[in-house]
Amino acid sequence: MKWEKLLSAKRWGSEDKYNADPAEARSEFQRDYDRLIFSSPFRRLQNKTQVFPLPGSVFVHNRLTHSLEVASVGKSLGRIFYNKIKKDDPNIDDKLPLISEIGNIVSAACLAHDLGNPAFGHSGEAAISHYFTNDAGLQYRDKVTESQWADLTHFEGNANAFRILTHPYAGKGYGSFALTYSTLAAIAKYPCESIAGHNKSNIYTKKYGFFQSEQTGFQKIAADLELDMVTESPLVYKRHPLVYLVEAADDICYNIIDLEDAHRLKILSYGEVETLLLRLCNDPKMPARLLEIDDEDAKISLLRAKSISTLIFQCSELFYNEQDAILSGDFNSGLIDAIQEPYRSVMKDIAKISVNKIYNYSSVVQIEVAGYKVMGGLLEEFVPAYLNNNSHYSRKLVDLIPKQFITSKTDEYAKIQTVLDFVSGMTDLYAVELFRKIKGISFPSLS
Repeated sequence: MKWEKLLSAKRWGSEDKYNADPAEARSEFQRDYDRLIFSSPFRRLQNKTQVFPLPGSVFVHNRLTHSLEVASVGKSLGRIFYNKIKKDDPNIDDKLPLISEIGNIVSAACLAHDLGNPAFGHSGEAAISHYFTNDAGLQYRDKVTESQWADLTHFEGNANAFRILTHPYAGKGYGSFALTYSTLAAIAKYPCESIAGHNKSNIYTKKYGFFQSEQTGFQKIAADLELDMVTESPLVYKRHPLVYLVEAADDICYNIIDLEDAHRLKILSYGEVETLLLRLCNDPKMPARLLEIDDEDAKISLLRAKSISTLIFQCSELFYNEQDAILSGDFNSGLIDAIQEPYRSVMKDIAKISVNKIYNYSSVVQIEVAGYKVMGGLLEEFVPAYLNNNSHYSRKLVDLIPKQFITSKTDEYAKIQTVLDFVSGMTDLYAVELFRKIKGISFPSLS
């Protein structure tokens, strides 16, 4: 794969307006960022769970604050890489006019990386899948193709993000967000169809990146950017190189920030967090600096900042050194999993304590269980109502689905996706409120 093809300001759905002039194209990637940050799906991330239930008296990260921080780290990673290759070749901008925009492309992709995640975090994804594998949704197995069934039984937020960004929702215009091809490709962490996903031996297929409904669209982008195809059936591509930087920014943020949130919620002690983060700071003066600070939250903020700085340097250095293997599609690892020691071992220790003490904490597990009940309950009402629409009750439920999601297609797969578009886009709070109302647990007010 070659940078001159991988960096493109061509816009999805607005290809006829494409201007290849680099002077004009340089601002297009910043426009991607602006379009995303002002969009409704991005704004709804404010009320979607990151790890911990949405806060009471103690504020912790939600999907929106997480995405903003990932975008900040991603921009730094991209900019550092550009600075390194610019130092190697001062004339690089003449040869690759858009290479200076890598930071903006990565930053925009980072903003969008969680747009497709449903309410209740990853348990929301699991709850949607569970409806089709172990619940009433099983009845639709024979009404869709094998590949479509794989989409439904392994619902994937990454693929849903690509759908949100490219699908022509009713009344929204064909181009939807009309993001650049490079930004869209940089979001595709697992550039394969669902039937090829969940192969843990290959970094491209650990999950999947597009539904059957968007497969042709992804093929169009991949062909234009000349992404390497691994197999045609099932369809698997090699990653766009900038995916590695988007993934690294996400990995850096959630690993470190989850520790900070866990301390604020008194799940982890200050000593536990300090022990882990001091090993990442790479600063012999840090213990003395910490002694000058009394407030534990302030101490952890300093440790967090220095740790993130270390990891940014490590990942950007690795991306620069391994760019040939990455461009050829032969780098079968995330950057964070291949950084130098002792930092790699520290990240493994953080992952272990996160699983043992954070992700299995009682309130986290409770929100996962609630997610199953709420998401499953919504699907068991809306899916049969929309597919059958043969009673007064069904028609009233269908009336609750916003018109933008309603499809003119008549096949079961497209109709099911209509409901999934509606339900997966809900915030935690809206999903709970609607569940309570349609189940008769609470009564809606007119105010």
